[in-house]
Amino acid sequence: MPFIQKVWVMVWKDITSELRTKEMLLSMCLFSFLVLIIFNFAFDIGFKNLRESIPGILWVAFIFSGLMGLSRSFGVERDRGTLYGLLLCPISPWGIYLGKMIGTLIFMVIMEIFTLSIFTILYNINVIPFLLPLGLIIFLGTLGFATIGTIFSAMSATTKARDVMLSILVFPISVPIIIASVKATAMIFLGEPIQEIYSWLKILVAFDLVFLLLAYLTFGFIMEE
Repeated sequence: MPFIQKVWVMVWKDITSELRTKEMLLSMCLFSFLVLIIFNFAFDIGFKNLRESIPGILWVAFIFSGLMGLSRSFGVERDRGTLYGLLLCPISPWGIYLGKMIGTLIFMVIMEIFTLSIFTILYNINVIPFLLPLGLIIFLGTLGFATIGTIFSAMSATTKARDVMLSILVFPISVPIIIASVKATAMIFLGEPIQEIYSWLKILVAFDLVFLLLAYLTFGFIMEE
């Protein structure tokens, strides 16, 4: 079986499992919805200040909701007793990583589409005129977060307090991704020219590649622990 097909089998396993339970997607979407509702009623700010604040609001919803998905990426394998069974599959640790990371990325993208839809209604902001650059930034930021988060999800899956450990491990490492994503998103909402955003896009692409390389080099050792 080709490598890509093996990776897709891993992704499809997580998708079909989630379709049966719907625990991860429902919890992620509900959490992001609550974040938007809380910020909507917590701040009484004008349109100009709103434009400056919404990137932070969006990424708070994205990151914390995504963290809930990451905690279940390998945690559900431990709960079902299938974590070490993954190592018996005829696929390399790198393939296991890619399957888990792509599955997490898909779930996060679905959650982000839902969040953006609710966001446009609650905050009365039309994102269609800059949907393409905004979508690119969200994808690159989400890819970096899912890339590094999947590594630490595997590391913390066997610990008792895996949710706490995952937060402690992920947030310090993902700070550059979060800052670049928030800054680039803010520039789009403020109407800055696309040329001004290139520097933040380069940072996002660079960190995505670095995190993927790090996962390729280290994930086999992580799974052996």
